[in-house]
Amino acid sequence: MSLRLARPGEAPLLAALVERAYAHYVPVIGRRPAPMDDDYERRVANQQAWVLERDGAIIGLVVLEDAEDHLWLDNIAVDPALGRQGLGRFLMDFVFSEAERRGVGEVRLLTNEKMVRNIGIYQKLGFSEYERREEKGLRRVYMRAPLGTR
Repeated sequence: MSLRLARPGEAPLLAALVERAYAHYVPVIGRRPAPMDDDYERRVANQQAWVLERDGAIIGLVVLEDAEDHLWLDNIAVDPALGRQGLGRFLMDFVFSEAERRGVGEVRLLTNEKMVRNIGIYQKLGFSEYERREEKGLRRVYMRAPLGTR
């Protein structure tokens, strides 16, 4: 298993992984979650997409954006066929290590308020809610985790 920056030409593979990973949320929130419609070509070109690879297959993904005082976790996805193997935790450990490497004090993210399970997972990983608001017709929960609190 290896973690690396996504390569040019892999955007369709990333989009397909995200489709599989987020499909079960469509009926929960009543529409496609934003990551399902992201521009993965742009993410790859901007070196924001990291992939987890096993035996030549992409099995996980994180999309990270630099901000002035934090690292923004825009997306994290694991192939749903491989759930409950600790892959999400492995990717989150990478995110925190990457924030530390980049010299920022915290990681931030958002999730839909109807994705209750995700909110609980993020809380167990040291994230706390700092804002809720409606954007683009979605109720979003903003969370942050200062480094060193995990």
